[in-house]
Amino acid sequence: MKYGLNIQPTGALDFLSLGALVHRLDPGIIPFRKATECQVHVSGGEFNCAANLADCFRLQTGVASAMVDYPVGDLIAERVRAMGVKPFYKYFKHNGVNGPNMAAVYSDRGFGVRPPVVFYNRANEAGAMLKPGDFDWKAIFSSGVRWFHSGGIFAALSETTGQLIAESMQAAKAAGAVTSFDLNYRAKLWNIWGGHERALAVIARIVEHVDVLVGNEEDLQMGLGMPGPEVAAKSKLDPSAFFGMIENVITKYPHVKIVATTLREVASSSWHGWSAVAWIDGKTYLAPTVDLDVFDRVGGGDGFASGFFYGLLNGEEPEQAVNLGWAHGALLTTYPGDTTMATLEQVRAFAQGGSARIQR
Repeated sequence: MKYGLNIQPTGALDFLSLGALVHRLDPGIIPFRKATECQVHVSGGEFNCAANLADCFRLQTGVASAMVDYPVGDLIAERVRAMGVKPFYKYFKHNGVNGPNMAAVYSDRGFGVRPPVVFYNRANEAGAMLKPGDFDWKAIFSSGVRWFHSGGIFAALSETTGQLIAESMQAAKAAGAVTSFDLNYRAKLWNIWGGHERALAVIARIVEHVDVLVGNEEDLQMGLGMPGPEVAAKSKLDPSAFFGMIENVITKYPHVKIVATTLREVASSSWHGWSAVAWIDGKTYLAPTVDLDVFDRVGGGDGFASGFFYGLLNGEEPEQAVNLGWAHGALLTTYPGDTTMATLEQVRAFAQGGSARIQR
């Protein structure tokens, strides 16, 4: 049982995620108040991992989500297919006026000393309407799913989405899948309907069924109610604060076998220090530190998670799994959009110390 996990060797799907699909409008470095045009990126933290694992890492992946039958839904569904992800949709019919809708995320890239600005329109969002009973988990898992994943942003969308995640995690565990959850605590989403106390209760119910957690010190504090670290970090790249909190996490959730996160020191919107860290079945691992020239920072964390999950699914040594996640997350910040454009060969080369010399 490597990493403390019982990872099934085969399955129709290597990886299945549950979450809301969104479209991100990206005006580049121009602030929205002055924008005249935007690129459209299809996103969603849970989908991003499935897309990355299919497109870069060549695994068989799927996503369970809401889909609306209108042109924005068509655009999103086309991108899901293009990334090689198998969809399991709960369909909603658009009324032609106010929804249900596929959520919109507005995010410029910032530049230099000007940080990116992100805001949402999640009004009447189809994803927030998802509830227990919307998916036939027994049928979905019947052909074999090796790894199941969801996250805290989807949990925060409504009272029913967290319940749906808990239902799906129980079904995944019953079917023999490894389960993971990205805490991704977003106070502005939780404050719309439940607040922090409600968030703690919802997430606790989910994490009862989780093997692998992704989240930084703030996520562990706000999402799990862990006390802050006893040792102050010297910088954002210092892993001591993160490691200092692990004992409390494992005491409360002894079934959790892995906790991992990225470490990022933001010098400017265009220049980040980057590393990653993981606690795996009682041992700690730290990736190298690299200075990144950042083109688009959105999706870097999901890039790490998907590369890390690949390493575990592929039976890599723990340190190599962390480094694959670190390398893929770093590469993802060099592309526009939220999902990968990297190849597995490029990820492995960078994880092993590759450089930016031209490839001929």
